[in-house]
Amino acid sequence: MDERAIQHLSADPAMARVIAATPLKFKEGNGDVYADLLDSIVSQQLSGKVVKVILGRFYALFPDGYPHPERILEMDFETLRSVGLSRQKTAYICNTAEFFRSEEARNKDWARMDDEEVIRYLIQIKGVGRWTAEMILMFTLNRPDVMPLDDLGIQQSMVVLFGWEETGKALQKRMLEAAEAWRPYRTYACKYLWKWPRV
Repeated sequence: MDERAIQHLSADPAMARVIAATPLKFKEGNGDVYADLLDSIVSQQLSGKVVKVILGRFYALFPDGYPHPERILEMDFETLRSVGLSRQKTAYICNTAEFFRSEEARNKDWARMDDEEVIRYLIQIKGVGRWTAEMILMFTLNRPDVMPLDDLGIQQSMVVLFGWEETGKALQKRMLEAAEAWRPYRTYACKYLWKWPRV
């Protein structure tokens, strides 16, 4: 699949430039939507080093090293906070645990849902927005054709790549138009754009 994606994307001269300048190995996600959502909530607006420390403390709270929804919901709020989480992030983690417990969503057959169905389902959780759901599609569920228009890194790379001056909705419109050439591998294109040194 990777080779087919690279071959397809390289047919676009702009993306061929990016690929030539960006060595990249694709990693498969593990399919654990629940755990990756928790990781994403913890990671928001923090540096990689801080995230690693907080996640280490968080997972250490659980005897088997896994934050089962039931265990989170049984745990004292301040105990969860003690690993370095803000009140808001702790609340979002509890929201996610409650959603996955009540929906029995850890056993959900995600493969039966298309990308937009997954997004609509996950953004029911307070603290999970469209961008987070798109990251789950791309990195956890290995969906090949996701285009996260709100992602600042993708926006910046495409502005440099194509020499655009637009912002806001006008920029997103141009992004969608340019990315048409990358279908059905827009996820792969975005992974290159994130790593591209923009030179």
